[in-house]
Amino acid sequence: GRREGFDREKLLAGLLKACEKRPVPREGIEQFAERVQSELGNREGREVPAAVIGEMVMEWLRQTDKVAYIRFASVYREFADLSSFERELRTLKKKTM
Repeated sequence: GRREGFDREKLLAGLLKACEKRPVPREGIEQFAERVQSELGNREGREVPAAVIGEMVMEWLRQTDKVAYIRFASVYREFADLSSFERELRTLKKKTM
């Protein structure tokens, strides 16, 4: 419920952690972070809920690297239990078929 300015470094740190030891080039991660920053700067009103940024990241990771996506999703979605995690895996599997 609080407001804070967009922090590209925070976004980049989260992406790098999710993509750690995965075949995702750092350059691609940095380009995506730059794209997010640019898109947010071009929005009307300029205030964007964190959920919008989170979903942008989730979609990019889902398309880029499934393992990095699951890593990020497990933190972002705060899976409460194993069944929540399994549901996310099933959803991911359906989307990739």
